[in-house]
Amino acid sequence: MLPFDKYPVCGGDVGEKEVEKLLKGGTITATLTVKADICLRCGERFYSQETIQHFEEIRRKLEQEDTEGFEAIGQLFHVRS
Repeated sequence: MLPFDKYPVCGGDVGEKEVEKLLKGGTITATLTVKADICLRCGERFYSQETIQHFEEIRRKLEQEDTEGFEAIGQLFHVRS
């Protein structure tokens, strides 16, 4: 729970939503859905400390190329122009 109902920077209302977060560790990228408080005006996201710690754990696993328990959903390619 945030200590404010309106985001102090833009004055927008803040509400809880499920959002998709991309995390990168080394050359591997993962996506996950988490709850976050979001400014409904500018889109700024606020994550709980527990969620941030979860992000850090996932990034460490990705950096070590430890994807056990992760579901592969495709491949990502970089196109140089």
